[in-house]
Amino acid sequence: MSNNINANNLNTDSSSSPVNVPKMDALIIPVTMEVPCDSRGQRMWWAFLASSMVTFFGGLFIILLWRTLKYLWTVCCHCGVKNKEAQKINGGGDTQADGACKPTDEKEENVAAEVGWMTSVKDWAGVMISAQTLTGRVLVVLVFALSIGALVIYFIDSSNPIESCQNFYKDFTLQIDMAFNVFFLLYFGLRFIAANDKLWFWLEVNSVVDFFTVPPVFVSVYLNRSWLGLRFLRALRLIQFSEILQFLNILKTSNSIKLVNLCSIFISTWLTAAGFIHLVENSGDPWENFQNNQQLTYWECVYLLMVTMSTVGYGDVYAKTTLGRLFMVFFILGGLAMFASYVPEIIELIGNRKKYGGSYSAVSGRKHIVVCGHITLESVSNFLKDFLHKDRDDVNVEIVFLHNISPNLELEALFKRHFTQVEFYQGSVLNPHDLARVKIESADACLILANKYCADPDAEDASNIMRVISIKNYHPKIRIITQMLQYHNKAHLLNIPSWNWKEGDDAICLAELKLGFIAQSCLAPGLSTMLANLFSMRSFIKIEEDTWQKYYLEGVANEMYTEYLSSAFVGLSFPAVCELVFAKLKLLMIAIEYKSEKRESSILINPGNHVKIQEGTLGFFIASDAKEVKRAFFYCKACHDDITDPKRIKKCGCKRPKMSIYKRMKLACCFDCGRSERDCSCMSGSVHSNMDTLERAFPLSSVSVNDCSTSLRAFEDEQPSTLSPKKKQRNGGMRNSPNSSPKLMRHDPLLIPGNEQIDNMDANVKKYDSTGMFHWCPAKDIEKVILTRSEAAMTVLSGHVVVCIFGDVKSALIGLRNLVMPLRVSNFHYHELKHIVFVGSLEYLRREWETLHNFPKVSILPGTPLSRADLRAVNINLCDMCVILSANQNNIDDASLQDKECILASLNIKSMQFDDSIGVLQANSQGFTPPGMDRSSPDNSPVHGLLRQPSITTGANIPIITELVNDSNVQFLDQDDDDDPDTELYLTQPFACGTAFAVSVLDSLMSATYFNDNILTLIRTLVTGGATPELEALIAEENALRGGYSTPQTLANRDRCRVAQLALYDGPFADLGDGGCYGDLFCKALKTYNMLCFGIYRLRDAHLSTPSQCTKRYVITNPPYEFELVPTDLIFCLMQFDHNAGQSRASLSHSSHSSYSSSKKSSSVHSIPSTANRPNRTKTRDSREKQKYVQEDRL
Repeated sequence: MSNNINANNLNTDSSSSPVNVPKMDALIIPVTMEVPCDSRGQRMWWAFLASSMVTFFGGLFIILLWRTLKYLWTVCCHCGVKNKEAQKINGGGDTQADGACKPTDEKEENVAAEVGWMTSVKDWAGVMISAQTLTGRVLVVLVFALSIGALVIYFIDSSNPIESCQNFYKDFTLQIDMAFNVFFLLYFGLRFIAANDKLWFWLEVNSVVDFFTVPPVFVSVYLNRSWLGLRFLRALRLIQFSEILQFLNILKTSNSIKLVNLCSIFISTWLTAAGFIHLVENSGDPWENFQNNQQLTYWECVYLLMVTMSTVGYGDVYAKTTLGRLFMVFFILGGLAMFASYVPEIIELIGNRKKYGGSYSAVSGRKHIVVCGHITLESVSNFLKDFLHKDRDDVNVEIVFLHNISPNLELEALFKRHFTQVEFYQGSVLNPHDLARVKIESADACLILANKYCADPDAEDASNIMRVISIKNYHPKIRIITQMLQYHNKAHLLNIPSWNWKEGDDAICLAELKLGFIAQSCLAPGLSTMLANLFSMRSFIKIEEDTWQKYYLEGVANEMYTEYLSSAFVGLSFPAVCELVFAKLKLLMIAIEYKSEKRESSILINPGNHVKIQEGTLGFFIASDAKEVKRAFFYCKACHDDITDPKRIKKCGCKRPKMSIYKRMKLACCFDCGRSERDCSCMSGSVHSNMDTLERAFPLSSVSVNDCSTSLRAFEDEQPSTLSPKKKQRNGGMRNSPNSSPKLMRHDPLLIPGNEQIDNMDANVKKYDSTGMFHWCPAKDIEKVILTRSEAAMTVLSGHVVVCIFGDVKSALIGLRNLVMPLRVSNFHYHELKHIVFVGSLEYLRREWETLHNFPKVSILPGTPLSRADLRAVNINLCDMCVILSANQNNIDDASLQDKECILASLNIKSMQFDDSIGVLQANSQGFTPPGMDRSSPDNSPVHGLLRQPSITTGANIPIITELVNDSNVQFLDQDDDDDPDTELYLTQPFACGTAFAVSVLDSLMSATYFNDNILTLIRTLVTGGATPELEALIAEENALRGGYSTPQTLANRDRCRVAQLALYDGPFADLGDGGCYGDLFCKALKTYNMLCFGIYRLRDAHLSTPSQCTKRYVITNPPYEFELVPTDLIFCLMQFDHNAGQSRASLSHSSHSSYSSSKKSSSVHSIPSTANRPNRTKTRDSREKQKYVQEDRL
């Protein structure tokens, strides 16, 4: 600036000698007419500093003086009041007292009015500067922004001399700075008015900043002179930076607030100290007449302070003035401490900043799901392996994991391997901010994983329930699939208002499914392995050698899929479609889904001939991949009828006809009345007349056969006059005709001949629960079902289920009700129920008994499963299945020792030896007569040859299923196998044989349920025996099954399929058992008996040419049509409920026999009903059988 001169060079003095005049002339500030500056070059810094000092100390003096006067006034008034009170006490005159009070009252009123006015102004000022209102927030942010602006102006002016002449009207920066400081002055006045304590307000840092920055600006205008001075104090305003960001809702977490606080304090202190060094070094010491100054820029001073705080001190820049050095002495003490404490903490906060703390960015056209809960390497790898399996269609879904703990290196590497479809974010679903980060509102679903190995399953379930509550509270419409460990905790989900299973919300209860799988293995050994493999995605492993692994792995490659059926199947019965699909399309269909007029879905498993396929029916298939299942949708009779290669069945150009709702209702209903469409009276005339209206109202709806048939039966009962006697006779003739379809007979059990007495008994006695799905009995005291060793030994137990349970008083409950319920389903007749004997700690079983006391045929033998005496007392060699469970598995940290009790019990049983006891059974029984077979004809009995087989003499042949927690411990169950310890569970021999089950196989249900929630419904229907959401709501209310009287509606619930095993060694299929084709067996069983075959339970060494003594069997899922059968095969099948089977009862010892090996026959090995006339079956039983049955009922 041409008009200015460095004030540091203005070193002349009025008393200088004439010798110095030439030097003085060189230092005179240039004088112009426009800038009336000091012509002598005299410094005026003291005027700027004096303005600040006078303002500060003057105001402080006034405040102290006001406080002193106020204190003295208060003391004097207090003394006067005391004197007046003393006069009143001494009995002063009333007149004087009244006269004295009047002026006082007037004064108090004036003071009150004054206080009210001052309070209003104070409150108004407080509102103006408070960040609680919008005006206050705007004002606070504006003051901070202007303070930063004033600091920026200081940075600009720091390149000029410390003191210089400036014209206010021409200097733009001075004008802006003046405007800023006028605003600061007004804001200072508001703060002063709002302050409660004026003294402390006067001493605040922000007030001090105003004192030393605002007055000098007005002095500059007056003197036309600028002094850089103490304007650097504006940097102290940076300390409020974190508060401003909090006002703007930018900072929300404690770590971010702390980080900004540390950084703002450090930077403001650094810049302020650099400003002071810049001032004193460029000015010099006053007592040295400013001769020892040096030229330093402001940023050089910033550099100097940094190297000083860090104790580096390069020496290239240093302080020369005494004031500068003195300041550095004190600053290095505080600065070093601040640097040593603040900088490491700042670095730590930045380093600890969440690596996965960002937000998910949704991709257009691509869905995403959120996975939370128990996120570990094992759970994530199992989930991803199944979810992203190649056998699924192209999975265009992105997986977002949310967990509050950052992943370890292994898990991080797993995420990186799947980086195109997987993202991880650190946070908690209990925090709405984290839910917003992962875009939960736009997610397709939220999956919650549970820790299956936790020591406290109730606490784990409570955590997952809280996660569900948090997610549903944030977004009620989100679909949630959660894992639950305990069955009784599912009831808490029903308390969540937005929880709706009809909208896709599902709870996968691991205890319910695990024990349900094990229970089904008691009825059909090996079924647990088959079902577990069906909902797990496994790749096909081809083996050339002719070993059991080859056939097992071919079945493992099958999974369960759903697909809509082609219109070519419309009008055909379910068995006809099953046969066509299996023979031509090489697919296995086991169930269909129907939707009622109210769009309520019902899954029908192997429903029978009466069900006709409708347009848009959803089928459940077993196939190796999703592409194969598409054949059922693309099939066209016109185009594909002559094709032999199913791979050539692809989409054709034929136009698919659309069927009206009226047509579909006719297909669903007319099978019951047997008339043509025109003559059918199932629907009223209004339906016929309003057909077009129905078509428009329900263009895609379909009718549930169960709903339709039930409503028709109710209609017949209520209005018998609507049916003519002729029609009644015809319907009754159909049910009684020996040549009629057995499926038409099964729909009205009350009208079956021979059932009248049983039905009357059912009407007066509560034999089933209120839903009719399970056998029920009145609650029994636990003392009545306890057996001693001697009592158990005297009771000839046979064909029963022995449950070996390890647990004590402190063990977590595993929910034995889920094991018993599938064994007490109502589609078994009472005499077909297997007796259940629990062997274990009585203290533990007492805790479980509250959920078991309503089930019949349950006994308890207090003891330990490791005691051979207890095992022999319950005739473990004659049981149909021995189940080994433990409630202590998750209480051990060492994974290899978690299953020690179950492994020891299994090895203990396998090493036991027994005597031949089959003679006892032969002496007390005529054998088990299957439904529809004539007991008097040995040729018709497929089981007569088995009774001459020797019984089990070694524990190795006892059918056992062992529950494991750690998959690798499966290697200890069989000592004669060659399984590698690193072999996956599904590839091991014990799992393939159905003798081991681990809860880890249920992990696949999460992804299977997400892709198709019907799969979970089907699995639960097969496994639990018919547990429904309505039943769960009932159990949630009472924690027990409620008995109910038998009604036509509840008895109709017994009419459902169940899994059984079909023997091929004798009977109607004996000709196919020796070298026949599996496809021929499939078609014959389906056509003749409506039995749907879906797998084989084969002896392990059946493929060997030489006879083998090994009785182990393995599972073959969905064999191909041309698969060759052997006589020892047992066939998994879905068989229909037979009402007439209840007319004959067998004794306890022969109600069932084991089918686990070729030497024993199980009640799950069912013979096929013959076409002989059912009423001719004998109903006699000897007195010995009756006595045993009574004994059985008492148990």
